[in-house]
Amino acid sequence: MATNETVSPHLDRRTDLLDPATLVQLGGIDIVARQVVHGFLLGLHRSPNRGFSAEFAELRAYQPGDDLRTLDWRMFARSDRFYVKQYEEETNLRAYMLIDVSESMAWSSRSGLPSKLWYAKHLAAALSLILVRQGDIVGLMAFHEKIVRQIRARGGKVHWRMLLQHLNALESGGRTDAESAIRKVAMRLKRKGLVILLSDLLVEPAETAKALAYLQHTGHEVLVFHLVDPGERDLPTTGETRFVDPETGESLQVSVADMRRQYQQAVEDAVAEWTTKLTSRGIAYSTIGTDEPLSRALRLYLWKRQRLP
Repeated sequence: MATNETVSPHLDRRTDLLDPATLVQLGGIDIVARQVVHGFLLGLHRSPNRGFSAEFAELRAYQPGDDLRTLDWRMFARSDRFYVKQYEEETNLRAYMLIDVSESMAWSSRSGLPSKLWYAKHLAAALSLILVRQGDIVGLMAFHEKIVRQIRARGGKVHWRMLLQHLNALESGGRTDAESAIRKVAMRLKRKGLVILLSDLLVEPAETAKALAYLQHTGHEVLVFHLVDPGERDLPTTGETRFVDPETGESLQVSVADMRRQYQQAVEDAVAEWTTKLTSRGIAYSTIGTDEPLSRALRLYLWKRQRLP
C-alpha cells in the first residue's frame, strides 16, 4: 500500500514523460489519455516559457492581485501550488485525425513495446482531449486502401468519449494507400481545418506528398507524424534477420553484418526524402519513435498550433 502511495502521485503529475511500454500498463485508452494530457498541461504551467504555453493553459500560476474566486483548489491539492482558472474565447479550430490502420501499423519489434497503431490511437486520444478542452472540434478518419471509418468533427466531452470508443475499435488490416485516401479526405472535408496524419508512411513518398500538398492547397493546415518503431531505425549488430512485409507476406533472410550500414543509410535517406518533400511545401513533418513519450508529439502539435492563423 505504501508503495502505491509513493508512485501514484508521480504518475499522476507527469505521466506524459513515461515511455509507451510503461503507459500500456496503466489501463485503457481513456485513462492513459487523461493522465498524459494532465501531466503535459502541468508541465506547461510550470514552464518559464509563458509565451509558448499561454494559449493552451486552462490554468496559470497565481499572481498577487488575482481574484481568489478563480483559484483551482483541486490543482492545489494535487500539486501544492496555486493556479487560477482562465476563461478564454473558444477558438473553434476544426481538426481531423487521419489514422493509418494498414497491416504494417500492427507491428512491434520487441515484446512489451506497443505497436505503431497503439501509439497512433493513444496519441490521437490525447490530442483530441486537448482540442475539446480548448473548445475546439475534432473528427476522425481511419484508412488503409480506403477510408474505413469516418467520424464527423464535433466538440465536447461526450463527443470525446465517443471518439475513444471508435479509436478503441480500430484494427489493422489491408495495404497502405495513403495517396488515394488523402485525396478522398480532401474531397470530403468541406470546411478548412487542421489535418493530423498519423502513419508509418510505408508508401511511395512522391505521390503521397503531392496528395498532402493538394490537401494543403485546398485550405487545410497539415501536420504529419511519421511513426517509427525502433526496430525500423536500426538493426542488431550481428546474426541473421528475416525481413517480412506484413502487408504482402513476402520475406527475405539476410546477414545483419553484411547490410546493417546500408540499411541505416536507406532509413536516413527515406526520412530525408520525406522531410524535403513535405517541408518544402510548408507541411509540418516529424518522425516519432514508438518508444518515445507521447509528450514529444504533443509539444510538436503545440508548435504547429502556435503558427495557425
